[in-house]
Amino acid sequence: MSEPATSVRRAAVTLAAFAAVALALFGYGVWSSWPASGDELGRIVLIDSILPRGAVALVTGASLGLAGALLQRVLRNPIADPSTLGVAAGAQLAMTAATIYAPALMASAREPIAFAGGLASLALILGLSWRRGLEPVTVVLCGMLISLVAASLSATIILANGEYMMSLFIWGGGSLEQGGWQPTVALALRAGLATVAVAIVYRPLVLLGFDDSSARALGLGVTGTRLLALGLAVFLATSTAAYVGVIGFIGLAAPNLARIAGARRFAAVLLLSPLIGAILLLLTDGLVQLAAIDETEIVPTGAATALFGGPLLLWLLPRLRPSTPRTTAAEASPRRLSKPGAMLALVAAAAVLLGIAALFVGPGEGGWTIATGPVLEAVAPWRWPRILSAAACGGMLAAAGFIMQRVSGNPLASPEVLGISAGSGVGLAAVLLFVPEASLAVQTGSAVSGALLALLVVLGLAASGHFGPERLLLGGIAVGSLSGALVTTVIARGGAEGTQLLNWLSGSTQLVGPETALLSTALAVALIAPLPLFSRWFAVLPLGPGVSRGVGLSPSLANGVLVLLAAILTAVATLTVGPLSFVGLMAPHAARLTGIARPAPQLLATVLIGMALMIFADWMARGLTFPYQLPLGLFASLVGGPYLVWLLNRGAARRPA
Repeated sequence: MSEPATSVRRAAVTLAAFAAVALALFGYGVWSSWPASGDELGRIVLIDSILPRGAVALVTGASLGLAGALLQRVLRNPIADPSTLGVAAGAQLAMTAATIYAPALMASAREPIAFAGGLASLALILGLSWRRGLEPVTVVLCGMLISLVAASLSATIILANGEYMMSLFIWGGGSLEQGGWQPTVALALRAGLATVAVAIVYRPLVLLGFDDSSARALGLGVTGTRLLALGLAVFLATSTAAYVGVIGFIGLAAPNLARIAGARRFAAVLLLSPLIGAILLLLTDGLVQLAAIDETEIVPTGAATALFGGPLLLWLLPRLRPSTPRTTAAEASPRRLSKPGAMLALVAAAAVLLGIAALFVGPGEGGWTIATGPVLEAVAPWRWPRILSAAACGGMLAAAGFIMQRVSGNPLASPEVLGISAGSGVGLAAVLLFVPEASLAVQTGSAVSGALLALLVVLGLAASGHFGPERLLLGGIAVGSLSGALVTTVIARGGAEGTQLLNWLSGSTQLVGPETALLSTALAVALIAPLPLFSRWFAVLPLGPGVSRGVGLSPSLANGVLVLLAAILTAVATLTVGPLSFVGLMAPHAARLTGIARPAPQLLATVLIGMALMIFADWMARGLTFPYQLPLGLFASLVGGPYLVWLLNRGAARRPA
């Protein structure tokens, strides 16, 4: 028997085994819940809860599998799915906002709201990545940005409306608990309509497998067909989100597993993807119920499916076609300053002036005012700790970004993009879960461990697999996805640790007091001050390991020391401002654009710019929506996210019409 036939048979046997286990778990749940004679309550639970839960798992998994197959076909991107493209996060944000601000509309138009949110996210992502021809790396990076910002906005809305809203976040984690057959019937009807629509446009979808020019030559309206298929995928994904919450990564796994199982033709992928999606979700839900303690689930099913999304992305990385983002233009300085002292003084003055403005100028009942006298005495004890802490964290994140860009040789590297900030969240979640009364020092140590582990995994992938810059970015996305799923799992449990992690996720200096501000500043000085001593390393490492060894520098030693410093800087900063800011991305680029080229002065400029950016972000976050406050990390990310997209598109040729 040929090797391909053997592989197909092996895949079929594996798939059958998974299906058998999934059905066995479901059968065990039915058997264990089978009511005794005359047990009317038990009969109701079986008919209206246990059986519809299994049915909705099958329908939801099939819908997401079909949605993933459509997205991957249309975008020619094997890691496209409602989770990686921000569709699920957009739908959740729309429903969260509607629940708070338009509850009547949410009660009568849940699905249209979810569809509008998911479609808006996808449209924004496609618009941002259109100039680069919808390259897989660019599309997924933009999807990551939209997902991060949408998740932070959702967390902010929930936190602003009291702890009772925690149930909304838990529901958003994807729960298959049922109280009747209505959701199953509704989702089955929508899946059936979408299946009929896909069958009608099957031939145009086949032609989309060719390049656009060839498809047009065969008479296909490429843009219209692509938009129709994307609309169907969003319809399927947002319908499931409206009824059962966000179920992550089923749409990513099912089509890829279908291809691994031997499906080469698009028809086979379309047929197998819903089947595999249904099996995966039923199996995951069975395991979730099996692991329940006293009939209380440890995690919602949606969070459990997200746990294998990160490893799956890591496994798929070597199978992606290369597509290097054109970022070399962003690395080049417009000029080189031989004497950077004046520029450094200018940047330092800007940071100081911003700090002074943030202390004295702020919103009041009559608008923005300059605080003096008794007013200044009243607001200064509240403002200066935030300003000082924001400056310290901005400097640390900027220094971490500088280190990572030098070590990796990748101008898009930063703590947020490479998943390091999310890794620190895993460390924080672990200590909050197992040591609730842990001191700040213990929390910091755990966060450092999580950040370091995430960074080592990303760099290890890049080193062992000989990945280019785009593979390093995708490795960071994968690690970030896995870390985010772990954090979401802890939040979905509820409790005090869930609320603390929601506060961390949104990122805010609102609760920073004088002691925390002074501690952050001391740590920033202690960690940043030694960095100029490594100026020679910063100059040599970007030239490659061969050059480094030629001048007597051990690349492994230098990289190890610098990676450890970057992880510590990131973890300490993110404990205060959360996982979002993109200061670590923006500050090194801004420093290069000033014309400062030598490592030591450029590092100083990077730190000063990071401080200025974070001071400004904190100032605006607490002033623009007064008396309500935006999370600091969220406000900074609203600036940093578009900046990353601009870097990706800089110099990119326009997509042909």
